[in-house]
Amino acid sequence: MHKFIRRNIAGYAFLLPWLVGFLLLAIGPILASLYLSFTKYNVINPPRWIGLDNYVFMFTMDDRFRKALSVTFTFVAISVPAKLCFALAVAMVLDKGIRAIGLYRALFYLPSILGGSIAVAILWRQLFNYDGVINALLRTVGIEGPYWLADPNYSLWTLVVLAVWQFGSPMLIFLAGLRAIPQDLYEAAEIDAAGPVRTFFAITVPLLAPVIFFNLVLQMIEAFKSFSGAFIISGGTGAPLDSLLFYTVYLFNEAFSFLRMGYASALAWVLLIIIAAFTAIAFWTSKYWVHYESQRG
Repeated sequence: MHKFIRRNIAGYAFLLPWLVGFLLLAIGPILASLYLSFTKYNVINPPRWIGLDNYVFMFTMDDRFRKALSVTFTFVAISVPAKLCFALAVAMVLDKGIRAIGLYRALFYLPSILGGSIAVAILWRQLFNYDGVINALLRTVGIEGPYWLADPNYSLWTLVVLAVWQFGSPMLIFLAGLRAIPQDLYEAAEIDAAGPVRTFFAITVPLLAPVIFFNLVLQMIEAFKSFSGAFIISGGTGAPLDSLLFYTVYLFNEAFSFLRMGYASALAWVLLIIIAAFTAIAFWTSKYWVHYESQRG
């Protein structure tokens, strides 16, 4: 044991700063929030233990909690498939070996770098204002655009478009997966007179399934955590008529606008459980449609 410790002490020494930071900045706050979720705490006064009251109120009496869940689920259900489909389509175009592919990859990836920033959210709000660029372009062809951000029927769609616009990261992962598919399979399909649609579903999708699954899990988690766009565009309130009341926006307001830190901690843990549940479902269903190279025999 002494020799083992002496032989590995250098490694432990290098890991120590990360380990201390992980315990103090990650595990510590996580455990603190779990405790606070069972208390009534407003930052000013010490936390007071109330047991499951926060969770009971959340699931039985809080209408805005249910509205936030509805808006968030709708956003995830629409934006994630749309983003993945668009990213895969662009990746397939780039996989054809077009000129200056490096430039296109950089340009397409740029929105993913900037997409979560406050500056882009403000820009998006200016684009979709009634007097913004989008409606100005529509007027040039004789169409009077709606109040995109003030109409509950359209406001959520502006954030869906923003999410799809940030397709660069999954696109690069799809492109790498497409490059790994053996070309002789496509050549054999061409000899057998298989059309592009049949080739896509018989070769591309099955061999790309692990990459699709990886992107699906990552983008689903990111969609549940979306915050900046909804917060900036709605003015931090979820307006109009709570149509942009994302779960994270509601959590933020409870914690920092109303100082209900105990209730906000309970909301955070429910969000964690929701994300974990959807991720577990994705992993469970993957055995029916995701097949890896090592499984083929």
